Amino acid sequence: MVCAAGAAVVVGVMVVVSLALPGTTNTVVDYGFWDQVAMIGLGVVMGAGILVLGRSRVDADQHGVRVRNILGGHELPWTAVKAVRFGRHSAWASLLLTNDDELAVLAIQAGDRMRAVRAVEGLRALLAHAQAVQEATEPARPPLLYDD
Repeated sequence: MVCAAGAAVVVGVMVVVSLALPGTTNTVVDYGFWDQVAMIGLGVVMGAGILVLGRSRVDADQHGVRVRNILGGHELPWTAVKAVRFGRHSAWASLLLTNDDELAVLAIQAGDRMRAVRAVEGLRALLAHAQAVQEATEPARPPLLYDD
């Protein structure tokens, strides 16, 4: 919502500036119609850039987690996730994967304070439940040849 409001303000300011251009008295440049169109176009592009920052999202259920960051998205089953991390000095949460990669979760940011804490606790609870179900349904391992 903050990004949408910011984008609207930027576009609005650029429209006002573009409408005020022909009235500007400058001895070097005469501003015309296409200059106004360009200013509005710049405002729309900047507004779209701000909206892209607010695109981040995370959805989770008992089957897995879906993370959408600024440019891309990932859909992971809980078996691919080893831990949900949110370090004391981290700006956002991350998922530690079983292949030791780390996936940033930009939708859960430190600035959200208690909302971020609840989101991380919820992800951790879903992960713990999925791991418990997996352990309960996993078949018994065969005995080792050499038992140390």
